[in-house]
Amino acid sequence: MKQYIACLLFLCSSFLAAQNFEDTWKGFFSYVSVKAISKSSEKVYVAAENSVFTYDLITREIETISTINGLSGEEISSIYYSEGFGVLVVGYENGLLDVIVDDEEGILNIVDIFEKPTIPPDRKTINDFFEFDGNLYISTDFGISLFDLQRLEFGDTYFIGDLGAQVIITQTTVLEPYIYASSSVFGVKRAMVNDDNLIDFAQWETISTGSITGIQTLGDEIYIARANNSVALYDEGVGFTTIETLSSRIRDFRTVDDVLTITQAGSIRAYGLGYSLESVVNNTLPDFDFQLQSGISFGNTFYLGTINDGLLIVPFGTTQVTQALPDGPILNKPFALDTSPGQLWVTFGEVDANNNPFTPNPSQFGISNLREEAWTNIPYEQLESLSSDNNPTDFVNVIINPNDPNEVYMCSFLGGLLRINDQTPDAFLDETNSNLEEVLFPAPNPNDPPRNAGIRLYGADYDSQGSLWVTQALSNDAILRQTGPNQFQKVDISDFLDPLGDQAFIDMKISREGFVFMSSANNGVVGYNPATGAFNKITEGDGNGNLPNKNSRAIALDRQNRLWIGTKRGLRVLFNVGGFFEEGGTVEAQEIIILDNGVPQELLFQQTITDIQVDGSNNKWIATATSGVFYLSPNGQETLLRFTKDNSPLPSNNVQDIAIDEVTGRVYFATVNGLVAFEGTSTAPQDDLENVYAFPNPVRPGFTGNVTIDGLTARANVKITDIEGNLVFETTSQGGSVQWDTKAFGQYKVASGVYVVMITTDDALETKVSKIMIVR
Repeated sequence: MKQYIACLLFLCSSFLAAQNFEDTWKGFFSYVSVKAISKSSEKVYVAAENSVFTYDLITREIETISTINGLSGEEISSIYYSEGFGVLVVGYENGLLDVIVDDEEGILNIVDIFEKPTIPPDRKTINDFFEFDGNLYISTDFGISLFDLQRLEFGDTYFIGDLGAQVIITQTTVLEPYIYASSSVFGVKRAMVNDDNLIDFAQWETISTGSITGIQTLGDEIYIARANNSVALYDEGVGFTTIETLSSRIRDFRTVDDVLTITQAGSIRAYGLGYSLESVVNNTLPDFDFQLQSGISFGNTFYLGTINDGLLIVPFGTTQVTQALPDGPILNKPFALDTSPGQLWVTFGEVDANNNPFTPNPSQFGISNLREEAWTNIPYEQLESLSSDNNPTDFVNVIINPNDPNEVYMCSFLGGLLRINDQTPDAFLDETNSNLEEVLFPAPNPNDPPRNAGIRLYGADYDSQGSLWVTQALSNDAILRQTGPNQFQKVDISDFLDPLGDQAFIDMKISREGFVFMSSANNGVVGYNPATGAFNKITEGDGNGNLPNKNSRAIALDRQNRLWIGTKRGLRVLFNVGGFFEEGGTVEAQEIIILDNGVPQELLFQQTITDIQVDGSNNKWIATATSGVFYLSPNGQETLLRFTKDNSPLPSNNVQDIAIDEVTGRVYFATVNGLVAFEGTSTAPQDDLENVYAFPNPVRPGFTGNVTIDGLTARANVKITDIEGNLVFETTSQGGSVQWDTKAFGQYKVASGVYVVMITTDDALETKVSKIMIVR
């Protein structure tokens, strides 16, 4: 009876109708790793790591589905399309289900399994789907759940381990009158598929033991895949008999249209009725050195799900390959970003919370560049060829030359400095071809030789003279200024602090005075004045700088020359940057106090801040490790926007980096689960008023957003009047744009009509008049 009650808890499905964000967001996901594949008569449905794409079998057109359309953004583990019901179901590692119904708007995020408190979080993975008689049998790490494809709701759940225990079910299949379930724990069990009491574990009999990775029906026969790479056929009264043993692990095992497909890392095989081999593809395809993790075959064609090459389509008996792969970056783990007008660079280096590049091994990933909405991906092998030591790893930062956007530098936190010209890597600067030097670490045992810690470069910025500055960790020469293509001026900081006591100088910003500021892992914010050679720092605690934590992760100088500081435990602002090196004074950063329902609160209290960016209106974009992104007014007193995984297409609340295209206002977010962009409206100030425009214009009935007036100079005066000259709005631009809520001084919506926009530059030497049509 207890088991029956537990199962009934699944009968009331909980789902959320996901929002579509296509009007205001763009997704830039990687589709190279194909986790699972399903099909209809018209399309192939392909599950990448946390997004989906479809391949039209007739037109060969590719369409993508991601968090922008309402997908959950979590790690996908399985996918299934029901042709009879026109329903696509996506299953996730954490138990979530996304359901997309043909010809209906939106995506349903079903949270029953995800929120089930009686199932441990690590036992909720969706392993497989099998459709029978209108129900979807969902194989999970805890048992089998039924999902009604007509009503889109859960039915019973079967816990069929010993005494009703939760156990891993790898696959299910039906060959009437039985339903079969395979498990890596108990082997294979079966029960009468039409038994009304399948929730009773005693109704399930064990017909094979061992670790079984899959079970499929082929015609009127049952086949299993064992963990020892063998395939076995079931014979009633005899049991399972091994019919073939393969040379490596079976990664996917499934039947489609009476063809059983067996996928291994280096090959894929198709078997017809009676287990007759119909075709094989080995890893000998021209132009593709693939590794497989999923696969199906139908219509005398293989569909190969690779780890790095997307979907490969190969007709039986040929080596002709069609690659189906949506445009995107190399990986879904962007770490560092930088933009210049019209382009974005992305690196995928990774260090852990302690700034250790060995996590557990140095990252050997390529890099990606977005230009004109198309991606150019540079493979790691191309970077590796530039170095005789083969150590261009862990690219943790990227910076575009502001005077030459075709020149890009990337900091390796183990090897040196990569230079790219016009999308072509042309130099990797290290100890062999520059005056950069490797760091030698003292060994734990005094009798052992020093350990080589590499060249640990991280923060970077350009000064007003166009010189590149870079930070270096674990070295006396912690500050480097490039003086030639292969030469660096070195600044020794060992008289000021012990460089071995700081694992990383993470961020670098140079003020309008030429002061060099570095955020550090163990010393707060360190400042250097090149003109005098003076150093200073602020760290945690009253009297020491008032930082909430000595681990400073991000710094940014805003348009008023204030230094915003993000730490592991909160936010501070240094208002007097010019006085940072004054003798005898105490430099203290300040917290920002806001009123939360009338109660004073510290802004971003205890938040781990990973990046801070300032947009064209001097507003602040602040990324956090656990709470998404905050968009703040210039003084931080107002939160203009807050993006999280729950209210936006962010695929994770752990946001590593932010980059802003100052011409378009687009804001890119690098999260641990992928790259997305918000189509922002704050742009950099212009030199004149030649390109002023307002959008949307006209404002049509039903529009509820703000009108943006773009192309402004800094501190331009903007007045809006009705056609009779009555003033309804006035402001001064902070950057290159302002927004109007179409209200008369924020009180009431203005009526339909033509409104005149009068703009005057700060020096009153230039004016511009524009018009906005509003239709209510």
